[in-house]
Amino acid sequence: MELFKCGGEIPVLESERLRLRRMEREDGPALHKFWSDPEVVRYMNIPPFASIEDTHQMIDLLNGLAESEDAMRWAIELKETGQVIGSCGFNTWELAGAFRGEIGYDLGQEFWGSGYMSETLRTVIRYGYETMGLNRIEALVDPRNEASRKLLAALGFQEEGLLREYQKTEEGFVDLIMYSLLKKDYDRRLNSGGANV
Repeated sequence: MELFKCGGEIPVLESERLRLRRMEREDGPALHKFWSDPEVVRYMNIPPFASIEDTHQMIDLLNGLAESEDAMRWAIELKETGQVIGSCGFNTWELAGAFRGEIGYDLGQEFWGSGYMSETLRTVIRYGYETMGLNRIEALVDPRNEASRKLLAALGFQEEGLLREYQKTEEGFVDLIMYSLLKKDYDRRLNSGGANV
């Protein structure tokens, strides 16, 4: 079986209301608004970005990681207006011998509670299983991030356990909770007509 390679390309993915596409430097002002917001980055274990240049550097870094097959990050765009409302993607993936990937995501505050992230993640998860050939999709979540924990549970992710002092931040080491969704569980939910797959 040939293993998935993105070849540096970040494909356009679409859902009912959203388009997921490669981030561009022109998206800098919109993304900077979110990435400089302490509430948005609160559980991302990064400090709020201080300048638009920080945002441009992150866009370049993330696009470069796609070119080296290490990560893949999309801008989340509203189809109706073309407005960028956040980002999402695979922070890492490993195919040979593992067939797993780790998702990450962020959304501007004004778009919280509208179902956009649920719609986004369903699209990314489907791509991970059906195109990339993943068997397991993981998410690492700060225990205090109740909204993210509820979202993952609604999508069928299982809480596996607490990883103590798993990541270093400016405030020190923080705990993270490991969540996972297996391909067989995804298929089961899909075949049973589950709404949140």
